[in-house]
Amino acid sequence: MFPIGIMYYFGTNLDSRFAVPDFWPKEGQTHTIPFEKEDIQEELSRLKERRLAARARRLGMQEQGIDTRHTEHQEEEARHPRPDILQAVSTEEPQKAAMARENGKGWFGWGK
Repeated sequence: MFPIGIMYYFGTNLDSRFAVPDFWPKEGQTHTIPFEKEDIQEELSRLKERRLAARARRLGMQEQGIDTRHTEHQEEEARHPRPDILQAVSTEEPQKAAMARENGKGWFGWGK
C-alpha cells in the first residue's frame, strides 16, 4: 500500500501543490525574435549603431589616455598569483628515449 499511497499523493493535484505562480514570463515580458525582413533590418541597424557608439566611446577614452583593457579579474590575480604553466610543469625524458636520441636512430634504437 505504501507505493500506491506515494503515487496517489504525488500524482494527483500537481498544479496546486507544486506550481510556482508567475514563474515563467508573460508574452509581452520577453524578447521577440524578428521574422519579417524589415524587422530584421531594423535590429541589425540598431546593433550596428550600438557597436559603433561603443567603438567611438572606446577610441575617445584611448585618446584621453585612459586604459580600455578589460580589468575585471586583475585585482584577484594580483592577490593570488599563479606560476606560469611552463615553470610548474617539468617533463623528464625516459632513459631509452634519451639513448635513442643520442644514437640518432629514433624508434629503431630502442630495441638494442
